[in-house]
Amino acid sequence: MDYVMMFLYALAVLMVLLGGVTFAILAERKVIGAIQLRPGPNRHGPWGLFQTVADVLKLLLKEDIIPTKADKPIFVLAPVLAFAPAFAVTAVLVYSSSVGGADINIGVLYFLGVSSITMLGVLMGGWSSNNKYALLGSIRGVAQMVSYELPLILSIIGIIIMVGSLNLTDIVMYQDRMGMWFIIPQFLGFCVYMISSIAELNRSPFDLPEAESELVAGYFTEYTGFRFAMFMLAEYTYAIAIAGLATILFLGGWLGPAFLPGIVWFLLKVCGVMFIWFWLTATLPRARVDQLMNFGWKVLIPIALLNIVITAIIKVWMG
Repeated sequence: MDYVMMFLYALAVLMVLLGGVTFAILAERKVIGAIQLRPGPNRHGPWGLFQTVADVLKLLLKEDIIPTKADKPIFVLAPVLAFAPAFAVTAVLVYSSSVGGADINIGVLYFLGVSSITMLGVLMGGWSSNNKYALLGSIRGVAQMVSYELPLILSIIGIIIMVGSLNLTDIVMYQDRMGMWFIIPQFLGFCVYMISSIAELNRSPFDLPEAESELVAGYFTEYTGFRFAMFMLAEYTYAIAIAGLATILFLGGWLGPAFLPGIVWFLLKVCGVMFIWFWLTATLPRARVDQLMNFGWKVLIPIALLNIVITAIIKVWMG
């Protein structure tokens, strides 16, 4: 019976995530359209609400093409390996005091460890395609994800020092007892987290692995139909998960005034974090490769280390 309940919970989360991804794509197109004075999708359904549904149906009906000289087993496996970790990390997210995934003591460590597997899907997809643009995109993607994973992890250590736990529920409850969200005492960490997460998600202005003006579509250039859709699904699922982790770590999770349920506050904060990403996508030009790498290693990592040192000194001073 326990296994049946776990399966049903996983299935429910998957269905919710698929719906969330569908409307996250629509919201991004609407937000970017509004910022750039364009209407955005407005044909399918009222206010264009069914545009992404139509796109999904189109991808499902498209021919599945595998290049003749591609490494077929790896080519087929890559989209799955890109999506599976993005879905698996949601297993530890806590949406309210009564709704959430596995309440494990190493929730933060699990999230960071499993999410790193996604880069294997990116590398395998580009290498197996036997396409120079795809290979360049996958090399860029792996270099970028490895480089920016370091400041992403370091940005969280300040919170772990303060709370003394890797459990996500403990982190939210500590903010409740403290009377403020970690975005205030850990503002440096929050800034590093937000910038690093953009690079981890391959989003503009750090979308070099899929730079269409340089590499056609980067590491998934040769993918069509539902395999292409799985890469997109992985990217947006991971975006929702990263925004959920940011909400728990820095924005108090489900904490908020009592006139709305906790899960509603959680979802509103997740939407707020994703709106910031959409805003940056619509306004900032793409960075160069050397600028991207220099910024990660020479700016973000030192700032994250400085935040850890300051946090540790304050923690020791306060006893």
